[in-house]
Amino acid sequence: MPDAATLIRLHANDNVLIARAPLALGQPLPELGLRLRAQVPAGHKIAARRIAAGEPVRKYDTVIGAAARDIEAGEHVHSHNIVLIDFDRDPGFGQDVRPVDHLPEAERARFMGIVRPDGRVATRNFVGLISSVNCSATVIQRVAAHFTPERLAAYPNVDGVVAFAQSSGCGMSSPSEHFDVLRRTIAGYANHPNLAAVLIVGLGCERNQVADLVASQGLAAGERLKTFVMQEVGGTRATIEAGIRAVEAMLPAANDVQRVPVSASHLKVGLECGGSDGFSGITANPALGAAMDILVRHGGTAILSETPEIHGVEYMLTRRAISPAVGQKLLDRLAWWERYTRGHNGQFNGVVGPGNQAGGLANIFEKSLGSAMKGGTTPLRAVYEYAEPITEHGFVFMDSPGYDPVATTGQIASGANMICFTTGRGSMFGSKPAPTIKLASNTPMYSRLEEDMDINCGLVLDGELDVPQMGERIFGQILRHASGEKTKSEALGLGDHEFVPWHLGIVS
Repeated sequence: MPDAATLIRLHANDNVLIARAPLALGQPLPELGLRLRAQVPAGHKIAARRIAAGEPVRKYDTVIGAAARDIEAGEHVHSHNIVLIDFDRDPGFGQDVRPVDHLPEAERARFMGIVRPDGRVATRNFVGLISSVNCSATVIQRVAAHFTPERLAAYPNVDGVVAFAQSSGCGMSSPSEHFDVLRRTIAGYANHPNLAAVLIVGLGCERNQVADLVASQGLAAGERLKTFVMQEVGGTRATIEAGIRAVEAMLPAANDVQRVPVSASHLKVGLECGGSDGFSGITANPALGAAMDILVRHGGTAILSETPEIHGVEYMLTRRAISPAVGQKLLDRLAWWERYTRGHNGQFNGVVGPGNQAGGLANIFEKSLGSAMKGGTTPLRAVYEYAEPITEHGFVFMDSPGYDPVATTGQIASGANMICFTTGRGSMFGSKPAPTIKLASNTPMYSRLEEDMDINCGLVLDGELDVPQMGERIFGQILRHASGEKTKSEALGLGDHEFVPWHLGIVS
């Protein structure tokens, strides 16, 4: 039988409550003085009072839609009786900016990192293989497959040889925005501090010519960066053999590193969510936001992305923008997305995925409300294009789709050396060369998928920790994984197929 703890009220002004556990039709709701009018899954919404047709539905005192019809108290409130409405959202540039109490350098947390010759700090140490075009993808995958754990045993400081194969690079307009994004993404990986050395392999006749790629992105060939063109080397088998020899020559220098104590200010954490549910915005996302507030105080960088998943709550970020120019740049990206998705049945236009729906999220505004919480509460210092190098410290935004592999690829290309990924339904994601930490929103899912989940934020829902305490726990675990402790996805060997640059435009 439900008690007061069964239904969660997130704000005094809300007209919906959240079911902490599955509820049955007809169950008494003592706090409302009535019986439940429907079977309601965990994480879903229940009307706290009568909501008249057309009246805004409020969660966290934020409008997530309007009642499609009269909704009686105790009814299940979801996509069947909520409609998405647009409403005026004052950007209020800078209204909510609060100074950050940065810790002095001597008091900042530290982790065991790898300091590169240029001063950047790595959390992992891979040798990377990158294809300029899909036509060279098989070659780099075969080269990487050669370097088994047995063959790498002599190089204990190397985390692996990883192939970043991709499906574009030709059959595309060049120059074009898509072409620029692809090259910027490849360059971001080639320059990433978590890659000790890189081999770029092309075919020879593709649009994305290797020599032009290197020159246009300011890459410098040398001992750390090698390039091959299959048509010049002698074909598939010859390029595989040459690639193996090239990596073998790179391994001794790549292995010649050691971890040393460094400031947490060197951490750049990409924030991602996937398979969200009704608890994501109550536990995992706000707890990750609390951890990012701690990171920013320690001088680090938090990177929020997934532009379609701030749609409807963008004012929460523009009000934290350090200048009108920063806030307007975010609005400009949202306006681009409105044009890009016009006429399509996608998230930006209101429709969230089946897993989100099953988890209790009715539409994109409700999903965005939880998604934005990952960024915490500190000032928004900059807005970046997809895969653009991030140079600012503090809380920043990088434009990207909501699709997890694409968003995370962009964050890593921008310089993220760690990824924190919240999930309510249970995403099985991992990434290289920056590792992914997965945060579960609820204990039942965490228990069911513990082999894939690193942190159980369901403890907030269970009453064992509050959000600030969970944030402290997340921050501590970030430091441990940044120091080399393997995440669950690393232990499972994930990350070899999650390099997915953003595809824009028409393929010819």
